[in-house]
Amino acid sequence: MANTFKNSVAKNVGTSASTVYTCPSATQTTMIGISVANTSASPITTDVYITSGGTDYYLVKTATVAVGGALVVAGGDQKVVLEVGDALKVLTSAASSADCFASYLEIT
Repeated sequence: MANTFKNSVAKNVGTSASTVYTCPSATQTTMIGISVANTSASPITTDVYITSGGTDYYLVKTATVAVGGALVVAGGDQKVVLEVGDALKVLTSAASSADCFASYLEIT
């Protein structure tokens, strides 16, 4: 089994869900860090969730991110495991208002 550390990003996230990462076939993924940074001039709210088997499972829902701030959804002791086909998605309350950065370990 190969272990590879990687990053995925989504820039200018807005009111439509952006897929930050989708777990590929024959792979298990451990999300070791997920952050959402507010890039707008106003406070925003954000939803970060996993879509698995057509169902959305929220890591945070309508969480506030202050102007110039960031929300750390996973990191430190908090990890999130994704299986084949699972997708990490993020959306915000305002158009083009955030950047999302995810660090992960793929196990193939």
